Amino acid sequence: MNYKEALQNKIFKIISKSAKELGLETYVIGGFVRDFILQRGTAKDIDIVAVGSGIQLAKQVAKNLPKKPKVQVFKTYGTAMLRYEDIEIEFVGARKESYNEDSRNPIVEDGTLEDDQNRRDFTINALALDLSEENFGNLLDPFNGMQDLENKIIRTPLNPDITYSDDPLRMMRAIRFATQLNFIIEKDSLEAISRNKDRIKIITKERIVVELNKILEAEKPSIGFLLLEKTGLLQYILPELTALKGVDEVEGQKHKDNFYHTLEVVDNIAKTTDNLWLRWAALLHDIGKAPTKRFHKKIGWTFHAHELEGSKMVFHLFKRLKMPLNDKMKFVQKMVFMSSRPIALAQDVTDSAVRRLVFDAGDYVGDLMTLCEADITTKNPIKFKKYHNNFKMVREKIEEVEARDQIRNFQPPVSGEEIMEAFNIKPSREIGIIKEFIKEAILEGDIPNEQEAAYELMLKKGKDLGLTPNIKK
Repeated sequence: MNYKEALQNKIFKIISKSAKELGLETYVIGGFVRDFILQRGTAKDIDIVAVGSGIQLAKQVAKNLPKKPKVQVFKTYGTAMLRYEDIEIEFVGARKESYNEDSRNPIVEDGTLEDDQNRRDFTINALALDLSEENFGNLLDPFNGMQDLENKIIRTPLNPDITYSDDPLRMMRAIRFATQLNFIIEKDSLEAISRNKDRIKIITKERIVVELNKILEAEKPSIGFLLLEKTGLLQYILPELTALKGVDEVEGQKHKDNFYHTLEVVDNIAKTTDNLWLRWAALLHDIGKAPTKRFHKKIGWTFHAHELEGSKMVFHLFKRLKMPLNDKMKFVQKMVFMSSRPIALAQDVTDSAVRRLVFDAGDYVGDLMTLCEADITTKNPIKFKKYHNNFKMVREKIEEVEARDQIRNFQPPVSGEEIMEAFNIKPSREIGIIKEFIKEAILEGDIPNEQEAAYELMLKKGKDLGLTPNIKK
């Protein structure tokens, strides 16, 4: 392989020239090199290692660039960053690291390229390309990272127990890379993750969520969640999921394993949408089943109101993991809460039920249908086809009802002000009663979603409530 092909962007020649002016050995290292070899597309971020001052090199590169980009300096870490076109380039001085037991933030000393490669998380991320004029494009591979790329293996450069104990986030990264690249974590390394799993407690929730999101965004997220469960990390991070694992049997009656079912649903939805928060909804859609599981002699296993319980759990889970408690969390909550609605609806697709579904789901009705379709995990091909056909009918009915009745983001055809004016009353509970009555009549299909019909119904309901109209329409 001709590695010079990776360095065709003129920025590498400018970095090489700048390094020569400062008398620094300089290399491009890590993900950029790995992804070039794997042909994973054009990288949007590049890591540059200088044997010497990375900050000084960044400033020299900026000086040699025509547009003189701003250099962001992070003195604490001895790094600097600049943007070139749409690429983020980070410069760091080669270093060796040592760690305290209660922190993943290293004590840093200047080092050689070899020291810097030793501190890398995985052999496939320790690959470096020389940027010096005389050796431009030469590959440095001290840990046989190329062989691991060929064999699709995740392995640490040094003793995995030390690598993971020093920086426990690397355990999450190992699983994330295995998921993204569809690689195998080497046996010693995987066992080391299990041995060091409790070290994950020193990692901030925010950093853990970044890795979880990347696993969820992968083509087949179940790879990562199975590894998280196998190594024991999932119990620390998402105990709501591990609580779903296992099958109980009473009097010969069993329920399905809701953990493995959940992972199937996540893989299914990953085939149809890149929406991260809809993937979160798929991951959490059944978490309410563990606390609501009951056995009844006459009907067997039940999970009564698990959707309501699950939607409440979403808030606590997001709060614990320091995830956004904004519209994204509310979206996941709504999807979890409504996750069974279309399933019940598919048995009897009435206009009224569809109107209520569209009213309650609003703009998210399409996402809800996508989630429910992903929830079909039966291995029976006849049932599989039947359920999908049912949901297809529901989607068609949604389009038909929506085009006719315009229920999505429903606004009452008669406003509170119009009601007050019609009956010459001040704000009162009667206004709410009338508006609710009109809304129900529209959803039931008793009247069309039009102003005139709604106004007539308003007058009738007002009279029933003892109000006297003083305006004739």
